[in-house]
Amino acid sequence: MIIAEDLLLLTYDDESGSPDPSIDNLDYRLAGALLVELALTGRVEPADEHTVDAHGKTVRRGRLIIRDPSPTGHPALDTALLAIKARPRKPDDLIPSLSRGVRGRLLTGLAERGVLEQRENRVLGIFPASRWPAADSAHETELRARLRAVLLDGATPTPHEAALLALAKGTRLVRGLVPKDRRAEAEARVKQLTDQDWASAATTRAIQDAMAVVFVAIMMPAIVSS
Repeated sequence: MIIAEDLLLLTYDDESGSPDPSIDNLDYRLAGALLVELALTGRVEPADEHTVDAHGKTVRRGRLIIRDPSPTGHPALDTALLAIKARPRKPDDLIPSLSRGVRGRLLTGLAERGVLEQRENRVLGIFPASRWPAADSAHETELRARLRAVLLDGATPTPHEAALLALAKGTRLVRGLVPKDRRAEAEARVKQLTDQDWASAATTRAIQDAMAVVFVAIMMPAIVSS
C-alpha cells in the first residue's frame, strides 16, 4: 500500500463505507501524500540554485524535479510523476491539480484489488453515490496495530508510518487509533514525530513543502470564516 491508500483506509468506515466527515480537505491530504511518497522513494527532489533541466535551463529554487523517471508501478504515483516531468512546479502548484479526482481513482484501485467493495446507492433516493466498505481488512488491522505501537509504546516508525501520522495530525484519525484515556498521549507523540527529521536530508525539503501546502489548505476555511 502507498501512503495515500493507507490514509483512505483509516478515513473510511469499514462497515458504512463512508468517510469520516471531520477530515478536512481529504483530497489535498491525498495529493500531498503522493508527493511525499515520491520524495521518500527518491523519485523527486526540490531544485536548488544550481539546478538545470535537460535543456540546460535553470530551474527555479523549490520546484520539484525528477531524480528517477522510471515508472513506480502505481497509477496514482505515476500520474504525479508525469505531471512533474512535464513541468517542474512547486508543491503549492502541484497539489491542487493532483487532488482533482485522486480519491475516486485510489478507491477504485483498492476495490479492484479486493481491499474495498464498491456499493452504489442514492442519496435522498435521487443522487447516485458510492460507498466503499471493507472487503478485506487484514492490512488495515495490521496497520492500526503498528501505528498504536508507535503512538503508545515508543516503537520507531518507518518513514511511511511517520508520514501517514503527519498527514493525519489534528484529525480524529489519530484519536481513533488509541483508547480514549490515551488520546492526549497519542497526539503529543504525533507532534513529536512531525518535529523530527524522519526522512533523509535529500528529501526533507520536498516533504516539508508538500506538508505546508496541505496544512494551509486545511486552515483556510477557518481563516476565511473568522
